[in-house]
Amino acid sequence: MFGLRAYVVTRVHGFERRLFSTNHFVGAARVAVVGGGAAGFYTAARVLAKTSNVGIDIFEQQIPPYGLVRYGVAPDHLEVKNCISKFASVAMDPRVRYFGNTRVGTQISVSDLRSVYDAVVLAYGASEDKRLGIGGEDGNNGRVGVVSARMFVAWYNGLPEAQDLHMDLTSHDTVVIVGHGNVALDCARILLAPLEHLARTDITNRALAVLAQSNIRRVEMVGRRGPLQVSFTTKELREMTKLDVDIICDRDLVERECSSPEGHAYLLHKRPLRRMMDVLLKHSVRPEDAQKEKQFHLRFLMSPAEVVYSGGQSVRFQTNVLEGLPESARAVSTNNCVDVPCAMALRSVGYASMALCGVPFDNVRRIVPNIAGRVVHNGDAVRGMYVAGWLKRGPVGVIATTMQDAYRTADALVMDLESGAISNPLTSSTSLIDAMLAQTRVAKTRVSYDDWLRIDAHEIAVGVAHKKPREKLTSVNEMLDVIGCSKDQ
Repeated sequence: MFGLRAYVVTRVHGFERRLFSTNHFVGAARVAVVGGGAAGFYTAARVLAKTSNVGIDIFEQQIPPYGLVRYGVAPDHLEVKNCISKFASVAMDPRVRYFGNTRVGTQISVSDLRSVYDAVVLAYGASEDKRLGIGGEDGNNGRVGVVSARMFVAWYNGLPEAQDLHMDLTSHDTVVIVGHGNVALDCARILLAPLEHLARTDITNRALAVLAQSNIRRVEMVGRRGPLQVSFTTKELREMTKLDVDIICDRDLVERECSSPEGHAYLLHKRPLRRMMDVLLKHSVRPEDAQKEKQFHLRFLMSPAEVVYSGGQSVRFQTNVLEGLPESARAVSTNNCVDVPCAMALRSVGYASMALCGVPFDNVRRIVPNIAGRVVHNGDAVRGMYVAGWLKRGPVGVIATTMQDAYRTADALVMDLESGAISNPLTSSTSLIDAMLAQTRVAKTRVSYDDWLRIDAHEIAVGVAHKKPREKLTSVNEMLDVIGCSKDQ
């Protein structure tokens, strides 16, 4: 069932409306990358750097490239998006073609790709989020219940399918966020930041208009374990300290955890965490000392139990105690409960990858099983199939982590190409690839990188007029209008 081929060809540079390039690389290995985010582009960059006789086609379901760099990075983190310049140089390489608005799995199958490419790299990331699994999570009688933080981030970043997100920022002054990671902190900061701060970023004007009507003045960010087990970074916490908000936490708990013999020994080997605890203690206040209009309350040792709908909406939490050493501490319920009233709650407890037909998948770890980036099935390597990014290792780490991970996958792929383990010019050629793609819906839906550059220029021009880096288009039809064509969806 699993076994062979796939990837990449040339590029359609200069042909805005043509589907396929006439610039063939005779005898070149052909690689298909499924996913046009950071993992896909970093993998392609490394392959291009290590071998010249290769062609790469990048397939991305969205019209714009760059994945979470565009739709996941916080709008006030513009410096994180600097990697886009590297990705652009990859996309404009004559050995690369970009197939935006192309859904692998529906419009074209992985088996189709493997039938004509020497290698297929799976780099489509994690498009779902983990649920809390509690009663009332999906709302009740018009109340929104628990909203995905992943979709909230996608909403304010302009992802078309997130623009109709059902949320509530007006019925109460509080939003609860379940989770202690960077995404949770991003959401809290966006909810509490002044509009003039956000207006200078590439957040969409549509999101700004909604946030301008927001009544949220307090964000409760709740985690099941203690301060030494948080997943966010010092950088993210420092950004919260720059806002005109009270940062509230149980300072006694933080001091006690840091000064205990076990905590002290743990922090000796975790200097970044030690610095973060110092920042937290320096900038936080006790609940009774909070005075500012806006408040960020960092809560520990609480697990969500259910969403309660009685005269409004509240999240009911069970309080916990920690058992074990800090590095492996386990949250144990006390069976005592605390209700936190709110307009809505956001869940931010992790992303999850989805299985794709024709691809081995570990349903427990939610990754494609692999050894050093080579996909494996029942313990054996699947010839010509590779994986990179969150789909390879799980949804952890920052963009730099993804880069290093993608490079390792690319190195394995190039090693296999050079050894002759996967290249087969008799069954992989530009003409075969183009013929196969022409028989699918790709010919009717594909948006090229030249098309994207026109959209990009439009967004930047509109953004400049509003004194912003860009104004993102938030619907597929708007993007297609800019490039002056109609495509099947």
